[in-house]
Amino acid sequence: MEAPPAVELRGLVRTFGTKIAVDHLDLRVPAGTFFGLVGPNGAGKSTTLKIATGLLRPDSGVAIVDGLDVWTNTATVKGRIGVVPEDLRLFERLSGREMLEYVALLRGFDRNVAQERAGELLHILDLEEAEGRLVLDYSSGMRKKIALGAAVLHRPRVLFLDEPFESVDPLSVRILRGLLERMVAGGATVVFSSHVMEVVERLCDHVAVVHAGRVVAGGETSLLCAGRRLEDMFVEAVGGEPAAIAADTVTWLDS
Repeated sequence: MEAPPAVELRGLVRTFGTKIAVDHLDLRVPAGTFFGLVGPNGAGKSTTLKIATGLLRPDSGVAIVDGLDVWTNTATVKGRIGVVPEDLRLFERLSGREMLEYVALLRGFDRNVAQERAGELLHILDLEEAEGRLVLDYSSGMRKKIALGAAVLHRPRVLFLDEPFESVDPLSVRILRGLLERMVAGGATVVFSSHVMEVVERLCDHVAVVHAGRVVAGGETSLLCAGRRLEDMFVEAVGGEPAAIAADTVTWLDS
């Protein structure tokens, strides 16, 4: 028997005034996968993730995470997931260590366990030298790392990340990738949106392409790409022109 999906979205609709951000979107994320969500700017990726994590209520449709309806079991679902949104909201007046310990205490951990996990994550994320500095003074990459630490310290069953590698240097990307891969190897599911096709292609065993508020292509990465680069498949799925063709139309660049 097929295992139930980690995330199942059915018929999601979300509008903002006259703009349709999510248009009857359906998405199924198999449990234990590293799942990439790609799409053009404004395609509806971030809105979809906000609905799936209980941050934004849909106009209609159903969001099921870890077998539970997000909007009838919101507190339980939020206890089972981790979230790093694109627009980070951090406890900026706390130090890096204080923030991780505080989040652990909010999650119900004993103080000793909170301190232990904070120390381990600071080490793994290469933030030990900055653990006493205020998060307010962290660089963009450091803020992404401390946010990820706060999102995983309770070992979530499903982790949602919106543009996790944006503004992150290559060394830090490698650190974050290693942590995420270890989570998936341990049975967790990671869902993340990104514009970095090479990273998605390298990491994700499943991928979905979102365009105009709908999933227009999806499945196992190897089967979906069928020997092509993910970028080429993506351009074809959203109906875009290859870069070489598009550039050829701007003739004044040759003068």
